Amino acid sequence: MRAHRIDRPADLDAVRESYDRVADNYADMVVNTGIGDIRKHPWLKASIDAFAESVGGLGPVLDAGCGPGTVTAYLAERGLDVSGVDLSPRMIENARRLHPECRFSVGSSTELDLAEESLGGVMGWWSLFNLPRDVLPQVLGQFARALKPGGYFITATHVGDGDALRTEAYGGVAVEWTTYRWRPEPLVELVEGAGLRVVAELRIPADEHVGPGLVVMAQRAG
Repeated sequence: MRAHRIDRPADLDAVRESYDRVADNYADMVVNTGIGDIRKHPWLKASIDAFAESVGGLGPVLDAGCGPGTVTAYLAERGLDVSGVDLSPRMIENARRLHPECRFSVGSSTELDLAEESLGGVMGWWSLFNLPRDVLPQVLGQFARALKPGGYFITATHVGDGDALRTEAYGGVAVEWTTYRWRPEPLVELVEGAGLRVVAELRIPADEHVGPGLVVMAQRAG
């Protein structure tokens, strides 16, 4: 069986175009400064390592919203059968250029054709915060259904109250997207409401690069 149909966010095209415009700057920033490279962030690396160890041997892994492919490539180095997908074609061009050994494709988390119980793991690593509050539960439900029994989901996102409209990003490039910020408890409730059991939470304080964040890892019942 295939995933259920998800309502398409009205502003998806504007979000895609915005990420296309910032894709080159973002990829250069990752390469030249290491921002976004989890090897330079020990707590984030520990989260990814725990996910990698947990999903090893369970089946394919999907990095949904992979950007320039940094984390996808890290998981591949760990020996996982991983592929990355991103809304932005330009992000995917950069991912393929930087990590030609990995598999990448263009697609929105709202429009993925995922077979039920087909994946050992799904990652939404700082990539789901552009989904409206009424759409995110549908996407989480799709991910949960795509996981094999015993499979794992991990996400990281911005923490806060309310929504933040972005008009520029990554070097002053004009963008048009909304960052939907979540408090930990409501986000955990959404993950659990999708049919997953939360196994770990990591709350990250703000630093000089980004505001407070949250990592949640959950498992589909075996």
